[in-house]
Amino acid sequence: MTIYRYALVILLAGVFVFPFIVMLTTAFKVSDEIFMAPPELLPRTWTLDHFVGALTQIPFFRFLLNTVVIAGLSVLGTVLVSPLVAYSLSKLRWKGRNLLFIMVLATMMLPPQVTLIPIYMMWNKVGATGTILPLIVPAFLGTPFFIFLIRQFLLSVPDELIEAAKVDGASEFRIYWSIVLPIARPALITSAVFQFVWAWTDFLYPLIYLNDEESYTLSIGLYSFLGEHGVQWGPLMASCVLFTLPAFLIFLVFQRYFIGGIATGALK
Repeated sequence: MTIYRYALVILLAGVFVFPFIVMLTTAFKVSDEIFMAPPELLPRTWTLDHFVGALTQIPFFRFLLNTVVIAGLSVLGTVLVSPLVAYSLSKLRWKGRNLLFIMVLATMMLPPQVTLIPIYMMWNKVGATGTILPLIVPAFLGTPFFIFLIRQFLLSVPDELIEAAKVDGASEFRIYWSIVLPIARPALITSAVFQFVWAWTDFLYPLIYLNDEESYTLSIGLYSFLGEHGVQWGPLMASCVLFTLPAFLIFLVFQRYFIGGIATGALK
């Protein structure tokens, strides 16, 4: 049975990994080999021309900088605000706490398409459309999913530890900063990785709010390779490889904390 289970896992992994392998090998193929019949997975002639085209045909580094700024500020807002809200909903006792937590959970049930137009009208009224503010400010207001995730993790922190710190004269913020946050590091890193990947790969919201090419992100920039006379598959695949690499490296570095944070949240 163990052999069959491993075989099934390998088969499923192959199904999910195969598109990425095709993307990677296509980026190194010469143009004549991309649609060669019958198709071949590995290129006969390896080339870096498509990567050169990806870096020169669009302002790649400008788009990269914009994406890094938006993703970085979104992560900063997430790790600053969401843990504060989660701490108040898990360790502070105040009237209406449970009701507010239910309201936070209720907002997670709303599809983003439902609130897309009202939120756009709100940003348009304050003159923020065309800027990166609609893409980063929501992270500084707290994200329901991350509040829920971190709260579930903080429930595992013993109340006796917090009470002992209060007896020693520690303030509420000192307890939060010096005791709770270090313990909650797996949940914080998990939230940061989630937020980074979401902000890095987001296409819809930058498309809606950014109307100046100077402020485009990489996800929108990749669309430049889709012209009315066809698709430049080689440079597009090379750009996708470069676009995917940072998110892959981030997950690879922090996967230990990422998996631990998810597992703890699920157990709670």
